[in-house]
Amino acid sequence: MKFKYVGRNPKGKKSGTVNAASKREAMVKLRGEGIRVIDINEIPETWLTKDIDIGNPVKLEHMVIYLRQFATLIKAGVTIVDATKILAMQTESKKLKSALKDIEFDLRQGEPFSDAAEKHKRIFVPMFINMVRAGEAGGNMEETLERLAEYFEKQHHTRQKIQSALAYPIVVGIVAVAVVIFLLVSVVPTFVGMFADFGAELPAITQFVLNASEFTQRFWWLMLLVVIAIVVSLKIVQQRKESKFYLDTLVLRIPIFGAMLQKAVLARMTRTLSSLFASGVPILQALSIVDKVVENEVISRVIRESRDSLIRGQSLTGPMKEHWAFPPLTTQMIAIGEETGSLDSMLEKVAEFYEKEVENSTDKLKSLIEPLMIVFLAGIVGVIVLAIMVPMFDMFNHIQ
Repeated sequence: MKFKYVGRNPKGKKSGTVNAASKREAMVKLRGEGIRVIDINEIPETWLTKDIDIGNPVKLEHMVIYLRQFATLIKAGVTIVDATKILAMQTESKKLKSALKDIEFDLRQGEPFSDAAEKHKRIFVPMFINMVRAGEAGGNMEETLERLAEYFEKQHHTRQKIQSALAYPIVVGIVAVAVVIFLLVSVVPTFVGMFADFGAELPAITQFVLNASEFTQRFWWLMLLVVIAIVVSLKIVQQRKESKFYLDTLVLRIPIFGAMLQKAVLARMTRTLSSLFASGVPILQALSIVDKVVENEVISRVIRESRDSLIRGQSLTGPMKEHWAFPPLTTQMIAIGEETGSLDSMLEKVAEFYEKEVENSTDKLKSLIEPLMIVFLAGIVGVIVLAIMVPMFDMFNHIQ
């Protein structure tokens, strides 16, 4: 919550806003800053005052740097309170800086770090909170922070690989659409009058391009509305579990890209489970966290079924073995981990395997897509140019 206050400090009258969980906490926080509160009121949250973030407001690289530095400071014997204060001053992320300042205040009030961080759920995800809580209970915070840093580092690397593989076709596709629209709106219309004067019957390809040009000029607004409608529809679909399930199924079934994304999801799932198990988080709680972290409803459903299977006293891998999205390698390795009591290390090996597979797949995909997209772009432009040139050759032949 956000509060607006009027108060006094040694320099005189002061006013401003402060973030706090309650009015009392806001007053304590201001008092700690040397401000004597005269008047304080909560600011009602509206769409104008509400902070809007898409995804996690802190970049993965900033989170990795923060965790590495945090672990180093704890290892060097610096207290958690002092480490939090130092890192709040050092971090480049404004959101993380603000959160760490609030956490430092709560730590000085006697709250555990996990409880203080839990108040900032947009920045510190449930996995982070539960692993830190387990680290606090086990007295191995340094090891837990290192494990978290490695986890976020791996996630960042895998995400970058996928984004780089998908970025090229998306960019080339946008360029292709832009070039086609430019040719249809600006270039093709200049030849319409010439072809009309010619009077002869135009080739089918030329007639098609002319019709496309006329449609684009007259109904460009309709095309824009269709694009907006598609984007809005996808957002709505992703917010509903049932429709998201079918969308995620379709994505995983896409030739070439689907296999790569499936490996990425499995890498994320096994890496998260491995990190949680290694930190001492109970298995049922770990599965509930992974269900929210994995960001794929197809895999999430199987994870929920596996959790129910464990509650019934059955195997974790039972539902996985029956589902097409889980290759035999995954289920067999997890089953061996269950039987031998080394589930965390087995999951880590599976995660490493799929992370390497994603890296190899993205490298191969980029080398394959680049020439294909160039040919695709050249083909589209070539068709339009051909549609203009064919009747012009006929005109020259007729003149001769």
